[in-house]
Amino acid sequence: MAKLSIKGLIESALSFGRTLDSDYPPLQQFFVVMEHCLKHGLKVRKSFLSYNKTIWGPLELVEKLYPEAEEIAASVRDLPGLKTPLGRARAWLRLALMQKKMADYLRCLIIQRDLLSEFYEYHALMMEEEGAVIVGLLVGLNVIDANLCVKGEDLDSQVGVIDFSVYLKSDDDIGGKERNVQIAAILDQKNYVEELNRQLNSTVSSLHARVDSLEKSNTKLIEELAIAKNNIIKLQEENHQLRSENTLILMKTQHHLEATKVDVEAELQTYKHSRQGLDEMYNEARRQLREEAQLRQDMENELVVQVSMKHEIELAMKLLEKDIHEKQDTLIGLRQQLDEVKAINVEMYQKLQVSEDAMKEKNEIISRLEDKTNQINATMKQLEQRLQQAEKAQMEAEAEDEKLKQEYVNKSESLQNEFSQKEKQLLQLETDLKIEKEWRQTLEDDLQKEKETVSHLRTETQEIVNLKKEFLKVQEKNKQLKSICEDQEAALQELASKLSESKLKIEDIKEANKALQGQVWLKDKEATHCKLCEKEFSLSKRKHHCRNCGEIFCNACSDNELPLPSSPKPVRVCDSCHAILIQRCSSNVP
Repeated sequence: MAKLSIKGLIESALSFGRTLDSDYPPLQQFFVVMEHCLKHGLKVRKSFLSYNKTIWGPLELVEKLYPEAEEIAASVRDLPGLKTPLGRARAWLRLALMQKKMADYLRCLIIQRDLLSEFYEYHALMMEEEGAVIVGLLVGLNVIDANLCVKGEDLDSQVGVIDFSVYLKSDDDIGGKERNVQIAAILDQKNYVEELNRQLNSTVSSLHARVDSLEKSNTKLIEELAIAKNNIIKLQEENHQLRSENTLILMKTQHHLEATKVDVEAELQTYKHSRQGLDEMYNEARRQLREEAQLRQDMENELVVQVSMKHEIELAMKLLEKDIHEKQDTLIGLRQQLDEVKAINVEMYQKLQVSEDAMKEKNEIISRLEDKTNQINATMKQLEQRLQQAEKAQMEAEAEDEKLKQEYVNKSESLQNEFSQKEKQLLQLETDLKIEKEWRQTLEDDLQKEKETVSHLRTETQEIVNLKKEFLKVQEKNKQLKSICEDQEAALQELASKLSESKLKIEDIKEANKALQGQVWLKDKEATHCKLCEKEFSLSKRKHHCRNCGEIFCNACSDNELPLPSSPKPVRVCDSCHAILIQRCSSNVP
């Protein structure tokens, strides 16, 4: 019965040729049959007052399985006139048919057999393979356009009775098969065009979305390019600043190097002057030693003469021994000072590497002085021996010895003062060398910093080059995107032209359908004579049918012709209503 009702509904709707209302009998029979199919094998649910057996439970599951069915379920629940679950189920079926999605909803429900087992028995129609067959037949109902008013209709109290007389064949139905086939072909074309329009609209919307996304990406790329350009400009400015700072630092370092060179030259000159002073001191010491040697010889001569003055000379010798010890101490101090001068000279030779010849001469002079001091020590020993022999010297030698003591004391004090001055000069030189070391260290640190800045600048320049390469790549991508946008715009224009052409064709088809609706064609057996001349139709007198008033004329009576811009030939016009006449062939096809 479901197959017969669906087939009869489709055939009757195609022959009817317009949107179906709720009063259309085949449509009412279809809803009754679908209600019986959904009730088959339904489990009985216990309620508080009685046993309940309704189809609203499984239909309500579709809302969870198919999200688009939420709108139907919500609208069914909001209807004010519905009080029973059966009424809601009937309203749901009508809304699903109007949406042309009844087959989709029931297909989702049939797939979930585990959920359906809560509502249906195992032998129910919806649990068997026949349920899938009915869902496949329901796909054909998408051809039908239904306009049903659910709000004011009493769906709770309707009685579902199947009228089997509708599905029995008659002779009139056999005669109108050809006409139904033509209408079905027209409706198929209409549905095909509607599907094409839906697909084209979906493709247009997707293309619009792509164009919007491409425009957004293009704007983002333009912003990124602007940011990259600003970053490049900033990096170039920083590069110029760093280069200028680098040049300033180089100038400062050159000035510092020149100043240090001048200071080093001045220190070398002072060192040369100090060396000349030491040479003079050594010459004076030589001269004094020579004078002392001469004095010693004079003293020996006097001591040989004054042998008788032993006791006095012994006292004098004791005093002389004391003086000699003091002189030895001073000589030891002089030796230590000379060793310190040697060490300083060696350090200056290692650091400056300039005064090698001078140091050699100085070492030779110091060796000569040591030899002379050794000679002096030997002469002193000889004097001691002679003084032991000259015990009988006179008292006059005491006065002379006192004078010599004073002279030696004065000379030793002057030598000590000179040595202290030299030590101060050496300390100044050491401090100057330390300052030079510190300057050199600071200069090395500055050079290291400059090297680091130069390496940093090199890395930044490399990053700038990489940014330029990325910028060129982005430009190429932008060009490609622009070409793609232009191609898509051309495709959109072509689609728009095709859509406009399809819409015009659809309007022409609708106008033709409207013109055909409501007219009843006479059969060839009934239309035997012309309405005006009342003569029989023949091969010479062909039939012409008026699409407006339905009257039939022959070609002799319908001589009124009018030119039309859409057709190359003039068109015959009805004498009574002035509508266009259609020539009928012998096969009863307009």
